[in-house]
Amino acid sequence: MAKLWQIAKLIRSKNSGPFELTFDVIFRDRAAYEKVRDAKIINAQWFARTYRLAAEVVSVIEYDAANAIKVTIPRPVISGDVDDTDVFGGQQYGPLVDLDVPE
Repeated sequence: MAKLWQIAKLIRSKNSGPFELTFDVIFRDRAAYEKVRDAKIINAQWFARTYRLAAEVVSVIEYDAANAIKVTIPRPVISGDVDDTDVFGGQQYGPLVDLDVPE
């Protein structure tokens, strides 16, 4: 079984303002994108479990025109807060790269 990092062109996280994080997964080709999109492996329930959130606050957008999936979640700590460990949100994508992609 392949891992997400093996079929994606780009996997990243970043701030979407001081209160939200956005995750982008952009695929090398349409076939890889459709495989992941149709299998629904990138979903609100996975993000809720992984980032300890309620699934209702997770937004998943499948963007066919760019072969991309975008997910937005609330930041656990406001960007720049004294308790913030990643002010730009660029280190939060780690768990996403090892998602199993069905054959």
